Amino acid sequence: MLIPIRCFTCGTLVADKWDEYLKLKEQDTPPEEIFKRLDLERFCCRRMLIAHVDLIDDVLKFSRQQ
Repeated sequence: MLIPIRCFTCGTLVADKWDEYLKLKEQDTPPEEIFKRLDLERFCCRRMLIAHVDLIDDVLKFSRQQ
């Protein structure tokens, strides 16, 4: 749903890099260059951005059931 604040494995902040990651990805920047610019060296932190699926817009379409 929402991008996790910290990496599940090492605890590094990753949520603050999400918007920049999306901008660079839209510009067709190579993945190695994206992670170099974002200063993400560990694979666990990279995984947090690569594997995230942003579903919040899909969930907000539905009303709450009481």
